[in-house]
Amino acid sequence: MFGKKDKSPESTALTEAEVRTRLARVTDPELGRDLVAAGMVKDVRIDAQRLRLGLELPTPAWEPKEYLAQEIQTALREVAGGRSVDVAWGSQVRPSRPLATAGQNLVPGARNVILFASGKGGVGKSTVATNVAAALARLGANVGLLDSDIYGPSIPTMLGTHERPEVSGERLVPLLRYGMKLMSIGFIVDPSSAMAWRGPMLNGALIQFMRDVEWGDLDYLVLDLPPGTGDVQLTVAQNVKVSGAVLVSTPQDVALADVTRGKSMFDKVDIPTLGVVENMAFFECTSCHAVHHIFSQGGASRLAADLGVPLLGQVPLETATRESADKGQPEVLSNPESGASKAFVAIARRLATMLAKQAAEVPGERAGGLRIIQ
Repeated sequence: MFGKKDKSPESTALTEAEVRTRLARVTDPELGRDLVAAGMVKDVRIDAQRLRLGLELPTPAWEPKEYLAQEIQTALREVAGGRSVDVAWGSQVRPSRPLATAGQNLVPGARNVILFASGKGGVGKSTVATNVAAALARLGANVGLLDSDIYGPSIPTMLGTHERPEVSGERLVPLLRYGMKLMSIGFIVDPSSAMAWRGPMLNGALIQFMRDVEWGDLDYLVLDLPPGTGDVQLTVAQNVKVSGAVLVSTPQDVALADVTRGKSMFDKVDIPTLGVVENMAFFECTSCHAVHHIFSQGGASRLAADLGVPLLGQVPLETATRESADKGQPEVLSNPESGASKAFVAIARRLATMLAKQAAEVPGERAGGLRIIQ
């Protein structure tokens, strides 16, 4: 899988068994098991100049990856005998919930479906969803992004494309942008037209976007839901095996009250709430670097604690985030060193790691193919 082993005489001084013994001293902090016991060590190759390892992560966005890389170097430095220690990282993403138990699953190729929801509009939910999806793709995952806000689709503008999707047979082919597969009602209808659809038409369109789109195999399908707790949320719950929902809010009380209602709705339809994202958490002045809490302070942190769910991250309010969205470029790609970008990437890693840990407890589910990542 990672290549043939070198059986040259120079490789005999250091054995694979000794390397594995050393790697068994490195514990993954998320799994609480060593690399060997966790089944992460897939290949060991030794020659005169290099010690090459093939390690498999539960997701390319695994949070402890950098920590493990440092610990591996420390564990093997003493026995490497002057060889360089090179690690080839692979990943294999598994479903975090049993897919087979879903009575109706219109997107069977998506191993993990993540909903991004908000109780009210104007909190930046679509910005968060788009940037988290782009971060997962940048980290090496197969990602789809479905804009399920039929009345106010934002994804076409945020990703800079209004192309019409092609048709293959009786299925739509999603657009490809920034390494993601995309679908939105904004690709189908005139963006200047007003949508005046009642519930049945709205639900029918959403079902088509799940059932009749050639999504293929995905590690993560991100759904950007419309604000509120209405028909779209119920349609998704009834037709897709959802891994969990992320609730996006700003810190002020009027937005936080709607988050509580949103979690209550997801509880009723058996969709786990993965956590809360506090968007526009603070503004840092670029001149004096003073921090201003424009929409109050710490409200989402307190609410997450009250609801018993994690606070996944706090995203600062930055002009560059708005500018990137208007240009059709996710902030995590156009300004990767900004505070908002770092927050989005951290949220993506946290979500992927949470789902991967849950997947480790799901027996018998198919995994994605092993991919080499950086």
